[in-house]
Amino acid sequence: MSAQNGAVGSAGQVVGLAIVDDLVDARWVLAAQRAYPESLRGLWEFPGGKVQEGEGPLEALEREISEELGYVFRAGQEVVPPAGHAGWPLDNGMAMRVWTGVLLDADGGVLKPAEVRTGTQPEGADHLELRWLSLDQNTEEAVEWIPADKPIVRALVETMGCMPTFC
Repeated sequence: MSAQNGAVGSAGQVVGLAIVDDLVDARWVLAAQRAYPESLRGLWEFPGGKVQEGEGPLEALEREISEELGYVFRAGQEVVPPAGHAGWPLDNGMAMRVWTGVLLDADGGVLKPAEVRTGTQPEGADHLELRWLSLDQNTEEAVEWIPADKPIVRALVETMGCMPTFC
């Protein structure tokens, strides 16, 4: 596992992608509404999933985003977890590492929000709905996030978000 792909070599680790419209001047973030398990149904999250044995975190994220959303992406910076933690603590005792990223078209160009399939998702999909949210001080309250994702949303807004005095 190499530092170049962010690998730490830990199966059972969880990874997520904070999909934004621009890696430098982000104004939008894509939220995904969980379809399952029943205890999380209807709550919002960053797309992603578990790292499988033998995968690095970014390899797992590429697989998960392809499986869940049908897109490829370009990763940006990792959303730095709290000091002393290898990832963002989750309710199940695991930790999640999260990167920013932009979705790409077939030619490698960055997709604009209007070019991404959003809204209600097909029956049986991992998510009930995908929705672009304005990346600002209201992002955390815009939808009902999974509780473990709220601090990640806050950190994302603090590091990348559009504050009203600057937009």
